[in-house]
Amino acid sequence: MVIKTDLCAYTEYRIYPGHGEKFIAKDAKVHFFISAKADALFHQRIKPVKLRWTQAWRRMNKKGKVEEGGKKKTRKAQKFQKAIVGLSLDDLKKKKAQKPELRQAREAAAKEAKQRATTKKPAAKVAAPKGKADKGAKLPKGGGAPKAGKDFKGKK
Repeated sequence: MVIKTDLCAYTEYRIYPGHGEKFIAKDAKVHFFISAKADALFHQRIKPVKLRWTQAWRRMNKKGKVEEGGKKKTRKAQKFQKAIVGLSLDDLKKKKAQKPELRQAREAAAKEAKQRATTKKPAAKVAAPKGKADKGAKLPKGGGAPKAGKDFKGKK
């Protein structure tokens, strides 16, 4: 035999026949409460989510129900290649496909060419003499004003 039960409007507990209180609001909405306590809290406008013993609080804080699915599986990010400035995607793929020995030889040749270019540059520049004439006359820390000595007649 099936027993017809109602749900409490506040606590969401099952209310069996012969139990609980019924409240009908001015707008003709019917509310069933399991106890006078639930009825009083509803009329004080206290949110059921804030009370630990209500089902609303348990739902909000993920208590009770065991998830049958477990944790969601995160998808692994797909590898994606983009062209780099100065290299198209085809050139990049060709470079990757090369044998490592060839690639190392090409990189070594590029380094050597770069070194030759850097050794030519300093020879072209005229070396400036390093000395105190470069920096200029050193100023005192006080901002360049003369120090007040014995013969200074102004305000200190």
